[in-house]
Amino acid sequence: MRMRVTMIGSGYVGLVSGACFADFGHEVTCVDLDQAKIDGLKRGVMPIFEPGLDDLVARNVEAGRLTFTTELAPAVKDAAVVFIAVGTPSRRGDGHADLTYVYEAARQIGQAVNGYTVIVDKSTVPVGTGDEVDRILREANPSADVSVASNPEFLREGSAIGDFKRPDRIVVGVEDDRAKDVMEELYRPLYLNVAPLVFTGRRTAELIKYAANAFLATKITFINEIADLCEKVGANVQEVARGIGLDNRIGSKFLHAGPGFGGSCFPKDTRALVRTGRDYGAPIKIVEMVEEVNEARKLAMAERIIAASGGDVSGKRIAVLGLAFKPNTDDMREAPSLAIVPALEKAGATVAAFDPEAMEQAKPLLPNVVYAEDAYSAIKDADALVILTEWDQFRALDLARVKSTLKSPVVVDLRNVYRPDDMAQRGFTYSGIGAAG
Repeated sequence: MRMRVTMIGSGYVGLVSGACFADFGHEVTCVDLDQAKIDGLKRGVMPIFEPGLDDLVARNVEAGRLTFTTELAPAVKDAAVVFIAVGTPSRRGDGHADLTYVYEAARQIGQAVNGYTVIVDKSTVPVGTGDEVDRILREANPSADVSVASNPEFLREGSAIGDFKRPDRIVVGVEDDRAKDVMEELYRPLYLNVAPLVFTGRRTAELIKYAANAFLATKITFINEIADLCEKVGANVQEVARGIGLDNRIGSKFLHAGPGFGGSCFPKDTRALVRTGRDYGAPIKIVEMVEEVNEARKLAMAERIIAASGGDVSGKRIAVLGLAFKPNTDDMREAPSLAIVPALEKAGATVAAFDPEAMEQAKPLLPNVVYAEDAYSAIKDADALVILTEWDQFRALDLARVKSTLKSPVVVDLRNVYRPDDMAQRGFTYSGIGAAG
């Protein structure tokens, strides 16, 4: 059954989710207060880089299933389901999720709803947020006929459309059968494809999101610490990761050693879960340590680069390939580059960088970097090359050209893109992660 869906917030989660729901045949309106963003979307200009998103949006706009507006009330009035997909950044000072935008959206939705409506928290929110959203809605409109649900997203930047359409699971937290029936119908196109639809209580669904991200962040931090041990004892972290990852109780994903995790989810979600645990008198000490170790690791990577460059980068040019926190996105939020590059600059280096998509987002955050038009321009006359984000195009560099372009044949590969023995045979002084050097 075709449903009318409203998505409050047209950022990463709201836009991808809205476009995918429209592709299922639902009638979707995406709302955002940013007039420039809405005007751009109407012209087909995406506010984020996500592979395939521009085509998906264009197809559904042309079919009349996807529209964009800054007017919340008309979009909410006749919707069967209204998603809240606004930002929940870390609050300054205490690390809690800032729910200002969630609560303001709830107030405005409460004033605009007409008839039975399911209001769904799609934003990542701490346990109990749905209770407060429910209270705000009813305060704004005591006669409102609404149910509040939680439907956390599990989209990976760079593969979000595939994740939405072929999910590992769909988690929906509800407190009544009417909401369950509506959400079941909304997701029916996926449910028929045997995607597990997991219904829980609302608070359980809220916690599932944080627990999932904290567990994945813990896996990353664990393998990074094992990588350090490998370097001390003469082992190879990639072989260790394969050896433990073949155990299906562990799994191979998120066992890739590197410079630490970043992005829009893991850092803020681990912080928020830590604060929630403390508030409820149930500290999650493993996650507390994950947060601490991850921040220290980013700075340790800068020290690694300095050591590989002879112990002093003052007056040297360091080429950095990749600035976004991961490939296939332009997202700079909490990217390791935001800690590593300033540390190199503080040590006296000039940093020249290239990223296929993230340079415009990086410029205001890293204003002193020399931004290059391509990888080889960044590398030209550099005293060392650092691979910081594993974009596919950095996996197949012309190594002969790289060597002839560098002032010194020093490569610090923070993603283990290349093989140490091969790089040594080509005459590079190569430093990877998690192998004795």
